[in-house]
Amino acid sequence: MRVDKRVSHALVDPRRFYEVLADLGNIGVAVPVLAVAIGYVAWRGRATGTDRWWLPPLAAAVLMALVPTLVVPLKVLIDRPGPPVTGPGTGYYPSGHTATASVAYGAAVLLLLPRLRAVYARRVLVVACAVVNLAVGYGLVRRGYHWPLDVVASWCLCALLLTGLWMLLSRNSRRTSSGTPRSSSGPS
Repeated sequence: MRVDKRVSHALVDPRRFYEVLADLGNIGVAVPVLAVAIGYVAWRGRATGTDRWWLPPLAAAVLMALVPTLVVPLKVLIDRPGPPVTGPGTGYYPSGHTATASVAYGAAVLLLLPRLRAVYARRVLVVACAVVNLAVGYGLVRRGYHWPLDVVASWCLCALLLTGLWMLLSRNSRRTSSGTPRSSSGPS
């Protein structure tokens, strides 16, 4: 906690710009981005007759729904007070905004990567996701809404969640491309 206080004290700056960065982690901003990616991948998968086209969009939506069911109990269990800017109260660890941004933007990237053929486009998408997530965390700490470790804890939790999603999606992708029939119309 002492290191968190020192780092936070050195970084806190109430300028509006940092609040805008932190706001990229709001449900109203991050979840619609994921919803668009889910809709696009579902539409394209169904339109092309991809086997189990519904699995990647469903998995991403379920993962996003899991975020509050994991983060809220952790906040209650740990019961950590927030930085001085937030006033009295507890429940700041881990950061919900960071978790929302990490899962929403990360899952959107994992859904869209298989649709992009150009290596450059794939790299740009991954780098953009990383930059946005770093900006959210930096904005939350810089504005004084969270301690640095609140943000880092959410990144660690979400790295595990997104790794699970990636494993599921890559397994589904291998299954589809390894000779499994592309349609599920039954025996002929």
